[in-house]
Amino acid sequence: MTDPGTPASAPPAPTTLGELRSTGATARPVKAEIRANLLARLGAGEPTLPGMVGFEDTVVPEVERALIAGHDLVLLGERGQGKTRLIRTLVGLLDEWTPVLVGSELNEHPLQPISVWAHRQIAEHGDATPVGWLHRSDRFGEKLATPDTSVGDLIGDVDPIKVAEGRTLGDPETVHYGLVPRTNRGIFSVNELPDLAERIQVALLNVLEERDIQIRGYRVRLPLDLLLVASANPEDYTNRGRIITPLKDRFGAEVRTHYPIELADEIRLLHQEAHTSWLAGGRPGDGQLDTPLVPEHLAEIVARFARLVRESSHVDQRSGVSARFAIAGLETVAASAVRRAAVAGETRPVARVVDLPSIVPASRGKVEFADAGSDPDDERELEVLEHLLRQATAQTFRARCAGLDLTGLQEHFTGGETVESGELVPAAALMGQLGTIPRLAELLGRVGVPEGEQSAEQAAAAVEFALEGLYLTRRLAKDTDGIRTVYGA
Repeated sequence: MTDPGTPASAPPAPTTLGELRSTGATARPVKAEIRANLLARLGAGEPTLPGMVGFEDTVVPEVERALIAGHDLVLLGERGQGKTRLIRTLVGLLDEWTPVLVGSELNEHPLQPISVWAHRQIAEHGDATPVGWLHRSDRFGEKLATPDTSVGDLIGDVDPIKVAEGRTLGDPETVHYGLVPRTNRGIFSVNELPDLAERIQVALLNVLEERDIQIRGYRVRLPLDLLLVASANPEDYTNRGRIITPLKDRFGAEVRTHYPIELADEIRLLHQEAHTSWLAGGRPGDGQLDTPLVPEHLAEIVARFARLVRESSHVDQRSGVSARFAIAGLETVAASAVRRAAVAGETRPVARVVDLPSIVPASRGKVEFADAGSDPDDERELEVLEHLLRQATAQTFRARCAGLDLTGLQEHFTGGETVESGELVPAAALMGQLGTIPRLAELLGRVGVPEGEQSAEQAAAAVEFALEGLYLTRRLAKDTDGIRTVYGA
């Protein structure tokens, strides 16, 4: 589906109020617009919120019902559950282009002006009033709520320059509008709503319910037309008591988000969000490396690792473990493979098990430990993450290689031979130590390498995975010294 932020078609030609009226156009409220487009997608069998992985049977239906009902909504969930992504995806339910009065600060519909300025424009120019077109990507506004957010930021304030020009303080045209009025006829998002000061929440309530704004003691009638969506952490929303009750009551729907429930969804999310193709289209002379490849079994290990960290009793469950933890981990694994390829002179970077330990120090800052206290023990926390990573690797090995006969690989070590690997050991050097490997084709199939796409680098990744699995299941020994890893009997 087309990215809502990218125009799929050219805007209609500029027109006038009279020409717009002659087409039979009408002013449609933004919630009615969203409802109509949502129902059209449902009827056509198209995804209504594309890209929301793992929400198809849980969160998405609740959001759809709220939008059909015309409700403002609040999304509750721990960090990294896709709340902001979901909110921004709602923009795709707006019409791609909508008419606006040229020069309006409030995106006013030519057939439904709301400001003094707009009424004066139409009175002066009549049917010749110029009309432009606004893309849906420009009809979205958001604000991260912080304690220092002011009424002026969200609603507006008196513009001293306009007062100096001779206007009175009570004149509506002295107002410099804030983010909310400037998102009129669109979607406005308040992220982390509980962090918004209570007096600011009152001002927001007036805009939504009373349809007026009060600035410096002056009341300005402003019938805004918008969909308000807020996000919050459940702990902040329910326990801090920092959302005023009347504002809580005005949200028509409360939707709980969650981390991917199924492992397959976690992996699918990784593939969708992780950026591991940064070498594609590189300039000549930059190393001529191919796009890095992260084999399926490594993506599964990273996904299982994230899930184990979330479930760990050592991790603060109220904070959660963001999906960005796994996404950054997969990107780090790919980067480690590229680094090895650059150092060792390989042209095709393929990630291997030896790249996994790089995740731990890189992702440490994304985890809040439950028993960290005021003096966190970094060494112990790294040990916890390293243990969970080994556990994820063992789980993946059992899931993918259960029943696979690896005795032929084990027999290589019966005479005391060893195999040396490491984060800078190229694939050819690893495979050269092993010679012919029995049942290699079956092993490649188990780790997800499609038939006909096998390569020496992928074979090395599969074999190293098997060696690590044999070690974790106590069928081989392993000695690690810095960047050097040696497998033996």
